[in-house]
Amino acid sequence: MTVGVQVARAAEPAGPAPPRRRMVLPLLLVLGWLLGVAWRLWLARHSSMPIAHTDEDSYLNTARALAGGPGGFSSENGTLRRIGYPLLIAPAFLLDRDFIDTYLLVRVINAALNATLLPLAYLLGRRLLNLPRWPALVAAAVAATLPAAVFYAGVAMTDAVLAPLLVGWLLAVHRLVERPGPLTAAVAGALAGAGHLLHSRGVVIVASYAVLVLLLVGRRRLGPAGVLAATLPVLAAALGNEAGVRLLGDTVRLLGDPPGESTLRAVASGPGLLRVLAAVGTQLWYLVVITFGLAGLAGSAAVARLRRAGRDDPARWTLGVALATTVGVAVGAAVVLAGITDKPADAIYGRYVQMLAPFWLVIGVGVLLDTAYRPLVRHAAVTVAVLAAGGLLVHARLAYAEARGEALRYGGFSAPDLMALTGGWRQMRPLVGAAVGVVACLLLVVAARRRRFRAVALAALVVVNLATMQVIAQRLMGPMAAAGTPARSVADLGIRPGERVRASTGVPYVIRFNLSHQVTWTEVPWFADRPPAVADVVFARWAPGEPDDWDGARYGFVRLGGDPAQKWAAWRRG
Repeated sequence: MTVGVQVARAAEPAGPAPPRRRMVLPLLLVLGWLLGVAWRLWLARHSSMPIAHTDEDSYLNTARALAGGPGGFSSENGTLRRIGYPLLIAPAFLLDRDFIDTYLLVRVINAALNATLLPLAYLLGRRLLNLPRWPALVAAAVAATLPAAVFYAGVAMTDAVLAPLLVGWLLAVHRLVERPGPLTAAVAGALAGAGHLLHSRGVVIVASYAVLVLLLVGRRRLGPAGVLAATLPVLAAALGNEAGVRLLGDTVRLLGDPPGESTLRAVASGPGLLRVLAAVGTQLWYLVVITFGLAGLAGSAAVARLRRAGRDDPARWTLGVALATTVGVAVGAAVVLAGITDKPADAIYGRYVQMLAPFWLVIGVGVLLDTAYRPLVRHAAVTVAVLAAGGLLVHARLAYAEARGEALRYGGFSAPDLMALTGGWRQMRPLVGAAVGVVACLLLVVAARRRRFRAVALAALVVVNLATMQVIAQRLMGPMAAAGTPARSVADLGIRPGERVRASTGVPYVIRFNLSHQVTWTEVPWFADRPPAVADVVFARWAPGEPDDWDGARYGFVRLGGDPAQKWAAWRRG
């Protein structure tokens, strides 16, 4: 299969390869996976504490409660609550270790699963695109090092596992269309159910999968047994999520507001719809930029294939499901974020679509390597137009908001890879992003004309990915870890299991949460000024010379230590 137009390519050697040669690629994939795990752990080596608050805190508190430990808070709401990722990392809490050790185990789980992008992307290239072995391996290496997916392996967030899950699910979808039956339907359904269990984005995955199953039934390619096999895993995942929520009960308190009237009010107007469309367009434009234009080539070729290919073409069905999922996730994210009215709107929030980037990148490589030159130029022209128009529109949106005094949010987790690629650490630079995407896309198209330059171009993308992640680690992850890690640990202060601990809201929340994680034996509730009578130890604000400096001596406490630079101290009741 090609996404664009098939061209002649050198055939792979005929006949069975010698046993030793047959083992080379599996060994390389295993070695690549091991190196990928080690690289991901190395990138996050300075992050001994969470840096993505409050998402990490929510997942970690829930995982600890599922493992039988004390509860805590979660920033989730009842409607969008999912327990799949906390279940996945809960075993790290069973060993009853210090939090730093537990958090390291969580990142090991993340890295091991996130690094499966390499073999999955290789299978995608081989089975969906029919790429030769070595081009498929190089394309997989580019996808497996893409910062949009790798970044989240270093934090305790469900996004660490969503990118490989999506690639695996679309592979299963392709297999289901090729050979409809109960087994393939069950596998695809299980992966769709896993998506639902992991995050609310899974609702889009399930909806796309449901439409696919209905179409297969309508064309009489899937019988009653296949429908049952496709449906049961999704129902089991939904029921499992509900059972887990009921099992937790009130152990984990939800702080998020469910989407409701605020969301409807935010989108039920002309300006509201324009804001949603602007957010959707920004996310899709972002996907094209961070994949060096390859997602643009893939999207253009996929739309062309949907219009021209035969109705029974498995690739056509798979690409249709992928396109529907991509647009659905972007729209769903824009609508949900529009309902958060107590904070400024985001200039960009790429987190929700990042899981789609590796898939579209691999498809883009297939277009690059396996499309005749003229159709490739047409796809490149569409991509350049999307990048240029998108960059101008995003720039205009930012300028309009600034002129109205409505600065749009732009932070470290909005789009870290875009920050590194454009040097936009303090403000979004859409014109620079468009230029990066255009130049990269054109260089790749030029390189594709000569076979010997193709591998060099793709290897260069791997180097760019590695360098981008290194920059992100140094400029973003490292400083955030340094600022959020308490100068002294709870154990060093002499606080021991069995003591009842409370924390003042006067302590900066990043420090407060990371101190609380170290108290592994009990939940750490918050108080405003007067400590609860049951508290043995409290964390409070230490700001010498400032009016909000907390004096524990008034309440009979003795200071154990802390850090005035970080604005916190620990006090024990005397």
